[in-house]
Amino acid sequence: MLYLLDANVLIDANRDYYPLGRVPEFWEWLVDRATKQQVKIPLEVYEEILAGRDDDLTRWLKDNRDALLLDENVDEMLVAQVTELGYGPDLSEEEVERIGRDPFLIAYALGKPAQRTVVTTEVSKPRKKRANRHIPDVCDDLGVFCRNTYQFIDVLDFRTGRRE
Repeated sequence: MLYLLDANVLIDANRDYYPLGRVPEFWEWLVDRATKQQVKIPLEVYEEILAGRDDDLTRWLKDNRDALLLDENVDEMLVAQVTELGYGPDLSEEEVERIGRDPFLIAYALGKPAQRTVVTTEVSKPRKKRANRHIPDVCDDLGVFCRNTYQFIDVLDFRTGRRE
């Protein structure tokens, strides 16, 4: 299984529970898993994280770009399918902007649904509509596997190795 990371997985981990300077094992583990083709970040998500930022996370991403980046182009027809079926067929420009890069992330998984899982910190909110929909609900509607960060690290068995 290849796990495709949403931007919020990295941003939230660094900000809230696995800061780069305090839990370097987590970030080393991610690079190791990426090298083993278990974890990747689509280009569109990578660019979303880098946009307008210069911090430890963006430097880490740039330093590990070759290992982390998913080496393929998105199928534009799948992006259109995700957008239309997952969010709405007649979205305004404002709604498309609000959705951001999420349809790209989901489209990469939709292209190989039995082999890929989307990882996000978003939680299901099935009552949300159109541009307000959350990734887990769109994935569910389209038959794409979706996990949260904790499910992801459990399945891939992240450990720090500390014994104190």
